[in-house]
Amino acid sequence: MASPASQPLTHDAIQALLRTKTFGRTLHLFQEVSSTNHEAMKLAQQGAPDGTVVVAEAQTAGKGRLGRRWYSPPGANLYCSVILRNQPTDDLAGWLSVLPLLSAVAVAKAVQLAAGLTPSLKWPNDILAGDRKLGGLLCESSLSGPTTTFVIVGVGLNVNSHRADFPEDIRDLATSVAEETGRPCDRAQLIAAILWELEQYAEALLTRRPDLFLGEYARLCTTLGRRVRVSLSGDRLLEGLADSIAPDGSLRVTCDPSSGGGMVEVRAGDVVHLR
Repeated sequence: MASPASQPLTHDAIQALLRTKTFGRTLHLFQEVSSTNHEAMKLAQQGAPDGTVVVAEAQTAGKGRLGRRWYSPPGANLYCSVILRNQPTDDLAGWLSVLPLLSAVAVAKAVQLAAGLTPSLKWPNDILAGDRKLGGLLCESSLSGPTTTFVIVGVGLNVNSHRADFPEDIRDLATSVAEETGRPCDRAQLIAAILWELEQYAEALLTRRPDLFLGEYARLCTTLGRRVRVSLSGDRLLEGLADSIAPDGSLRVTCDPSSGGGMVEVRAGDVVHLR
């Protein structure tokens, strides 16, 4: 009999492993979509409840941060999106700013739980194994007046891909759970672990100040203490030392004199770790 790790994903296999209250209890599983975030956005606009999850075996137009294409072959990896509707009433802006970072912590903990691999994080929400990219998150929100009606947390993880499977231009930059551990990983079990961790963080963030959780993020973030180059809007570049995480999730960088010196809080930008 084939091992669970080699089996196609099924609705029943995923839901049988869930320990969540709501996340994944409404589950849409597709063989192929343009992107799970796109499908989740459509479902949310049609009134899908909090915790609705979209999972796909393949994506034809998967994307990461800054609109980059996300390598999404069929049957090997994990592509899922979660609809979050429950939001705090007192600090919505703070919740929105740290949710991507804390979702990355949740995914890293789930990988450790399900596969015995301890990833690190690159600011803001890349999942790493060593210096290679294991996965990432893309959070997208829909605004209605002064409030956010929902947030989509999209997760892409390289699970059972082999190094030779990756396109040549990312082969030296990407890795997978199977490559790092030397064994295949049960994707249904990994999805269930991710949904459990995400639900725990989502519930906790509603009742406690978001910045209280950033210490956990900082412990996993290998960007801190490293020299970085940051590409900002308007083709502006700065280099310096990644110092700490601000209470709103921004990356504090102590700039080199050539970049103007002083401390800058980066809220959006492309970060490269310098050697």
